Amino acid sequence: MVENIIEMKSVSNLLGLKFFIPSYQRGYRWNDQQVEDLLNDINDFRPESVNNSDEGTWYCLQPLVVKKVKKADTYCDEATEEEDWYEVIDGQQRLTTIYLIIHYFNEMWNGKRKTPLPTISYATRKDSYDFLKNLEINEDQEAVTPGKEFKDYIDYFYMKQAYSTIHKWACKQGDTFDNNDFQSKFIHRTRVVWYETVDEDSIKVFTRLNIGKISLTNAELIKALFLNRSNFRVSDDKHLKLRQQEIASEWDNTEYTLQNDEFWLFLNEKGYSRPTRIDFIFDLICEQNKLGLNDEKYGMIGSDDYRTFRYFYEYFHSDQSSIEKCWNEVKAYFQTFKEWYEDLELYHYVGYLIVHGHTIHNLVAEWNASADKSYFMIGLKKKIAGEIKKCPPLDYQYKADGSDKGKCKPILLFHNIQTIVNQNKNNLDNVRYQIGIFHKFPFHLYKIESWDVEHINSNTTNEEDDVMTQKQWLLNVYLSADKEMQTKIHDFFEQVNEEQRNKLFHEIKNHFPQTDDWTPEEKNRIWNYTLLDSSTNRSYGNALFSGKRQVIIGKDKGIKISIPKMTKDGKLQFIREEKAGSSFVPLCTKQVFMKYYSPIMSNANYWTKNIDAEGYVNDIKECINKLDC
Repeated sequence: MVENIIEMKSVSNLLGLKFFIPSYQRGYRWNDQQVEDLLNDINDFRPESVNNSDEGTWYCLQPLVVKKVKKADTYCDEATEEEDWYEVIDGQQRLTTIYLIIHYFNEMWNGKRKTPLPTISYATRKDSYDFLKNLEINEDQEAVTPGKEFKDYIDYFYMKQAYSTIHKWACKQGDTFDNNDFQSKFIHRTRVVWYETVDEDSIKVFTRLNIGKISLTNAELIKALFLNRSNFRVSDDKHLKLRQQEIASEWDNTEYTLQNDEFWLFLNEKGYSRPTRIDFIFDLICEQNKLGLNDEKYGMIGSDDYRTFRYFYEYFHSDQSSIEKCWNEVKAYFQTFKEWYEDLELYHYVGYLIVHGHTIHNLVAEWNASADKSYFMIGLKKKIAGEIKKCPPLDYQYKADGSDKGKCKPILLFHNIQTIVNQNKNNLDNVRYQIGIFHKFPFHLYKIESWDVEHINSNTTNEEDDVMTQKQWLLNVYLSADKEMQTKIHDFFEQVNEEQRNKLFHEIKNHFPQTDDWTPEEKNRIWNYTLLDSSTNRSYGNALFSGKRQVIIGKDKGIKISIPKMTKDGKLQFIREEKAGSSFVPLCTKQVFMKYYSPIMSNANYWTKNIDAEGYVNDIKECINKLDC
């Protein structure tokens, strides 16, 4: 079996090689900014010696994906049977720019000393080889190809433009520009990831890399290292193939599990953009240097997007390399994450800490250093207690405008977490119900949706002394009203006679006795706060408690219920019920609106201070007390 080749090549290693750009590739299209960015990056790069090594650090370009082809496959007049030609599957824009930079400095700065150029031939441009090597700067400081006529291709326009950009950039550098230093860094200290595919179909590889612009990931490059037979210390070919298949299967299983958002977003925040998620584990191994690269090698892997690949590349090219050690490190991380995910308490406590910024790096390090699970659990609880202590006390008076109510969010989230842990423990302790976990907090939904701290009892109290205020109050009570009262509210909005309208309003008003004895200050304490997603909060606005309760019940059933709205002309506008985007309601939010914390059943239309709120805050206190180790 012939395997793909993956290695690091400096620009100097590309000199003299022959490249063929197939017809399925689009032409050269780099603009001025892209060319200048590359030139500036090289010029600003400062190679550093690592532990007095002659090699030192280097600047890395993105991968160059190629495939060795025969003369007949190049459609190139310059090709011969004896020469090796490489079909460029991905990276031809960078490769062409590399050619143009070398060619420019050959012509303008080096005099008789010329750096050998790679050969580049485009299948759709038969004279492209001649065009590139004939480029020069004329008296008007523009790129031209004198002495020979070339067709007016758009590719050639961009090549000329790029060549002119290189010249203008070099001229702007002034007297302090060190040409020799720049060329040395570019040719000897700049590398590409060379990925040479052997058996794969070129067009399929190109399609995979370019449809949606999915570049080679660190994981894809690392996988080539893992499955390369030269990295196995096994002489028996049958055993080697079996081990390769085992690793490939375990790799796919790991990636499949990480692609499950419920598992993934337990460990990570939303917004991860890489197409493969196993990169996450490789990044952790790299950042913690779990494979034990020496300082010299570790110092040379750089800091760009392909840093992690180069870390594994250096490891597999070191004397200490062991594919079994390396793969066992990957499995150890994955198995740790699975154990956390599947354990009743670990899942909730680790998930809570990750939400609040604790890193996987540190948690894994503490897990590995712990004598057993109970010792690790004590550490988790102490960290959670530390997060709770950062919050204001439970009797803290938050600002009336609600600008600082988010400070209690860690407490409310913990209340949900600990409530679920308590319920599951109770179920497991009951002989009749020992069937595992009843409920898990869905961190993936909590992170995907926008959850915040909102009032249980409405924070606004308006005197209904004008028609518009009366209408607003009626909108807020609409969901709490029975059908008879809803009909009267509708009649109020249609009524034009002031006397009849006032009579209707007071009749409706008397139907909702005011038992609200809250002061404005008391409404801004944690006993009147709960977690709620922004869309649900917008849907019920300042509705009465019982109206909010209906919205929450509807959401739990997967139905989006909204209070009616008022049109510009003051009429009542009903909003049709529709399917909710999500039916997730945090457990404690649901229990608030079910009056779960109330020792006795109070008025269903209101969230009362002395019964409901007191019971709620006492339950929060009991959950926090569970953190005592």
